[in-house]
Amino acid sequence: MIQKAFILGAGLGTRLRPLTDVLPKPLVPVFHEPMANYALRHCQAAGIKEFAINTHHIPEAWSAAYPDGTFNGSPLSFFHEPVLLETGGGIRNIASFIGDDPILVYNGDILTDIDIGKLIAHHQASGNIATLALRSTGPKRNVNIEGEQVTDMRNTLGDAPGTHQFTGIYCIEPEILQLIPDEEVTSIVPAFIKLIGQHKLGAVVLDEGQWHDIGNVQAYRTIHRQMRANSTNAIHPDAIIDPGAYVDADTCFIGPGAVIEADSRLENTIVWPGVTVRKNSILTGHIVTHTSAKVDED
Repeated sequence: MIQKAFILGAGLGTRLRPLTDVLPKPLVPVFHEPMANYALRHCQAAGIKEFAINTHHIPEAWSAAYPDGTFNGSPLSFFHEPVLLETGGGIRNIASFIGDDPILVYNGDILTDIDIGKLIAHHQASGNIATLALRSTGPKRNVNIEGEQVTDMRNTLGDAPGTHQFTGIYCIEPEILQLIPDEEVTSIVPAFIKLIGQHKLGAVVLDEGQWHDIGNVQAYRTIHRQMRANSTNAIHPDAIIDPGAYVDADTCFIGPGAVIEADSRLENTIVWPGVTVRKNSILTGHIVTHTSAKVDED
């Protein structure tokens, strides 16, 4: 079984600004905890034991989020990129972590429960150097397949429109490092195109389950509303709400350790963990990322 995973955490998250002015995108809290926690748990459930995470934007936030360098007993190895290396350069940069082992690569800005155990099993039985998890629907269908092999990506090799959405999750063998050029900044896509020519880029279509790209503030709000349906803790029990404050429990999300002071009124508002909303605040349709902030209005 594949027991190592690389969580891509170094992106700037420009589409999710201004939330990512405060934290790296994978550490932006979703329903009270860092988005990255969902990816880490998902991987652990599929048998992953060790993680590499690349960092760039606000790197100190990662140490604050995981101060002992572990998550649920799994060690986390951080690889800082002073200059963003893109996906290919990022993979080459963790060569010491990869060693001689296959790894799972997982974009840090998605929320999904697709069956990555099926992806891993398919990859290990295939003999491919890389195997992509795909969906047959989605807004960016730019991958072409024939059977269980990828035949094109981003219309690089032909003029046929794409048929499948790339999920941002894939398995790779250490041999892929030989296909990543030495220049500092490079995408993984050219290596994938080379593998297509070698008939070594596989595909598994995983349409069951949920898959969400938290790409902008609207998507961020939407995922909260969807997750509310399966939880009774939209107002976290560790939040402190003054008796004189009003918080609409049907539309608000209040994180653990958040403090809502007296005479405040909150509707359709997300308050991040540990944030204090000062007394007399009137917030409707906001995302509150730090004390006294009113980051976004719906």
